[in-house]
Amino acid sequence: MTKDTVLETLSRTARPEASSVDRSPKPTWRAKSRLGEILVREGLISGDQLERALAQQQNSSDRLGQVLIRQEAISEDDLTAALSRQYGVPSINLGYFDVDANLMNLVPMEVAAKHQALPLSRVGSTLTLAMVDPTNVAVMDDIKFMTGFNIEPVLASETAIMDAIKKYYGSFEEVERKKELQELVGFIDEGDADSLELEAEDAEALNLEALEKAAEEAPVIKLVNYILTDAVNREASDIHLEPYEKEYRIRFRVDGLLRNIMNPPLKLRDAMVSRIKIMAKLDISEKRLPQDGRIMVRLAHNGKKKQIDFRVSIMPTLHGEKVVLRLLDKENLRLDMTRLGFEPEPLAKFKAAIEKPYGIVLVTGPTGSGKTNTLYSAIFALNQPDVNIVTAEDPVEFQLPGVNQVQMKDQIGLNFAAALRSFLRQDPDIILVGEIRDFETAEIAIKAALTGHMVLSTLHTNDAPSTITRLINMGIEPFLVATSVHLIAAQRLVRTICPRCKAPEDVPLQALLEAGFTPAEAGTVQVYRGRGCDLRGKTGYKGRIGLFEVLEITDDIRDMVLVGSSALDLKRKALEQGMLTLRQSGLNKVKEGWTTLEEVLRETVR
Repeated sequence: MTKDTVLETLSRTARPEASSVDRSPKPTWRAKSRLGEILVREGLISGDQLERALAQQQNSSDRLGQVLIRQEAISEDDLTAALSRQYGVPSINLGYFDVDANLMNLVPMEVAAKHQALPLSRVGSTLTLAMVDPTNVAVMDDIKFMTGFNIEPVLASETAIMDAIKKYYGSFEEVERKKELQELVGFIDEGDADSLELEAEDAEALNLEALEKAAEEAPVIKLVNYILTDAVNREASDIHLEPYEKEYRIRFRVDGLLRNIMNPPLKLRDAMVSRIKIMAKLDISEKRLPQDGRIMVRLAHNGKKKQIDFRVSIMPTLHGEKVVLRLLDKENLRLDMTRLGFEPEPLAKFKAAIEKPYGIVLVTGPTGSGKTNTLYSAIFALNQPDVNIVTAEDPVEFQLPGVNQVQMKDQIGLNFAAALRSFLRQDPDIILVGEIRDFETAEIAIKAALTGHMVLSTLHTNDAPSTITRLINMGIEPFLVATSVHLIAAQRLVRTICPRCKAPEDVPLQALLEAGFTPAEAGTVQVYRGRGCDLRGKTGYKGRIGLFEVLEITDDIRDMVLVGSSALDLKRKALEQGMLTLRQSGLNKVKEGWTTLEEVLRETVR
């Protein structure tokens, strides 16, 4: 088919031009030249490609350009440039344009998505509007009537506009969530339908009647309930309610990072805190001292009822009481050690160490690194009918059947050291100490290990080898450390890539080498990244996995401890014996496609 034949065919099959008063939602075609004619004339597509696209277009309501893109006859950038010439309207690349987010209030998300139009900027009485079809007078008239501004259209691709709508408005679910929140905060909907079945009982005698009354107002109850359920739905680990001089901020910790969720009116601060105190059975009249409590909630989640415990911590600050709630969901507790993130060989060493009849196994890392989960997994694996397990925890986060768990209460003298002394008279086989904080606790734990008990505990250190130095610095004799400690596992948590939007990423070879990959690995490794989707607020991550550095106390390491070797020397010897560092464990997770290079670099050092 010749070019002239194609153009003649196009002139017979093209859509008729619409008048300026055409109110049809379909795009208008007032341009000086037909799109297909422009594309063929400029050599962007062939005549055969145009003929196939026109044939397919007759059986659908799609635009010719979208059909050509779907057939991979033309790229979206080339199509946008051609449409710009066809319509005589300037085009714009939204990826490089700084959109005024304040204009999103002018055009609702539903309207923007329906018309595929996004407000970009405003100068005087003129609103610049990015459109897929800048000749659609009906859309421009609708938005002009809605906003009261004159419309200046510019052209952008359909994909770019829809991505920008998601970026600046959020997902449709997010918009509905914000609407619901606005109704709660604005005291619009004061119905009695609550999403939670709360088991917290109101206090009987409260000194501040006004606060109690405010806390029992239906909108305040609904708002607090909404915050708790929203945190569960987002799979958050913590809720932060933070008062400042001129604002009240609520943040959730999701996958280890804090996100700003909402800013309720400052006038609701005291009522919300009082409501949480009532639910946690705390004293609402006490505002000068920290308080700790617990809330148990039953709710419907994903079609089934589940129980969630919230550990409540209240602390007085300069502008009011800050509240932090830690979510304790039994279903999120991973008790299968194979799912924590251990590599096969370190996992085998860890299992062998905890199955020994006596000694100490330590899990180290900063707060929030998953130490408790690892210890609970070890206890779960060791829990048998013929074994007596006792734990000293502050606080007891999860209740394990068949395990004797003791909650520490410093105010009455029940600390880790006192509990350990009592445990030794309880005929234990396995003892779990929540944390070794001081010399007294460390000394009793080591004595317990040397008298035929398996002791599991945690310590706050940067890596596994430095744990030995820390124990010695506490005052423990090196020979006691060398003979009692069997294994030390340091760990961190990194976010895992969202499986829904996971995609390959090109990383420069030099960056891979600097991260710690060998030249051979850097040349073959495929790095992945999450593009960002609605599943986790466009972060590209979902969930977390552990990085582990497992130091087995071999005879060589034991001899070095006895002669007072430094943590650096211990690390060199452990590496010679095959220990994987936290960085190496992270790079393995990158090679396996679990996480990104940025996450590993953020949590580990070489």
